[in-house]
Amino acid sequence: MDKTVPLPAAGLLDFIASFEAPKGYDTVYANRMAQMPKPLTSMTLNEVIADGSRRTTMFGSSACGRYQFMKATLIGLRDELGLTGRELFTPDLQDRLGYHLLVRRGYPRFISGAIGPVAFGLAIAQEWASFPVLANRQGAHRAVTRGQSYYAGDGLNKALVKPEAVEVALSKALATAAMVATAAPAPPVVVAVVEPKPLPAPIPVVPAVPDPVPVSNTRTVWQRMADRLRAAFPPTKKA
Repeated sequence: MDKTVPLPAAGLLDFIASFEAPKGYDTVYANRMAQMPKPLTSMTLNEVIADGSRRTTMFGSSACGRYQFMKATLIGLRDELGLTGRELFTPDLQDRLGYHLLVRRGYPRFISGAIGPVAFGLAIAQEWASFPVLANRQGAHRAVTRGQSYYAGDGLNKALVKPEAVEVALSKALATAAMVATAAPAPPVVVAVVEPKPLPAPIPVVPAVPDPVPVSNTRTVWQRMADRLRAAFPPTKKA
């Protein structure tokens, strides 16, 4: 299942696919995979769409893939989602397209409680013909009773799923949504911040000052030098 599909919707899609296409993503209507030019999952979306008319002629329907997309449905999804058509029809793409069909049919309103299981069950039955309505009502071709396909009376479709099984699946989706909503968030990662210790104040460096020469010693030296000079060069007396 594509990881972008919410967990409750993924469960519903698995349930739907187990009846619509139990053989998987390469399934075509009536399981005629051997008569395909190549597997669906190796074709582009546009190739699958272009092959739809051939499938209808050969198999009786253009339904294909894990969610049995009709040709017209794929065209609508491509245009609605802004796809180029060059995307490969991979399992992940099919899952995303299947989820969008659920959204179209009211999945967000069902999960939020805005509509109940009977209304959402009808929406699913209108999208997937093998699913039953959950209450008596007017169908596409005639009045249908609980458990019948919405398209009963067309000579092609009939319900393959019990209404009780649908109700259980819808209850599970609601329970999963509630569990996800109330799940405790992961505790935040706390990073310990260690305050740096203040550096000690720098010790001032006092430049060394040479000791002064005592004045008394300085004068004594000069006096001695003067005495020596006077002794060496005595003053001459004038005649």
